[in-house]
Amino acid sequence: MVNLKTPPTKLFWVDLEMTGLDPKNDVILEIAALVTDFNFKVLDSYEARIEHDKAKVERLLSANSWYQEQVPENRDEFLKSSSDDKSLTKVEDELIEFITKNFADEAATLAGNSVHFDRTFMKPYWPKLDKMLHYRILDVSSWKIVMNTKYGVEFPKKATHRALDDIRESIEELKFYIDWFDKNKSKK
Repeated sequence: MVNLKTPPTKLFWVDLEMTGLDPKNDVILEIAALVTDFNFKVLDSYEARIEHDKAKVERLLSANSWYQEQVPENRDEFLKSSSDDKSLTKVEDELIEFITKNFADEAATLAGNSVHFDRTFMKPYWPKLDKMLHYRILDVSSWKIVMNTKYGVEFPKKATHRALDDIRESIEELKFYIDWFDKNKSKK
């Protein structure tokens, strides 16, 4: 049983790439997860591409104009089969093992950009994994809203829309905001 009252000692950073934004109709294409301490030192990592019927993925991606316009190279990459692709069940089992190894009886605190949205896909596809996560979330996009609107501070994003790149960028973005506060706290 995980202890929800103990303060977290680590963060479970996650980014998913999906065929679209509807968890009922779209599918998860890939996941990256990093475990960090609160100095954002990476302690462990996990990456997987999800195995799907390629005709279904092509249909879903073709219906998503955003992929056509923004990242056509990703669309092409996700349509390629790989011997490394894994079933949803296999990925959930590996992620449970990953969390168990890194968090023991501590609930894993989910972190990332708009990670609450990623969790809407995790709940139906990986329900056992979802139960291992803390109800609190560290969402970098909340920081982005405050920093952009209140302080006029923007983090320059590359937005490759590949899971591991995006999660690394989320960590760098949060560090950027924290550094900004550290530099500006004496000016008040």
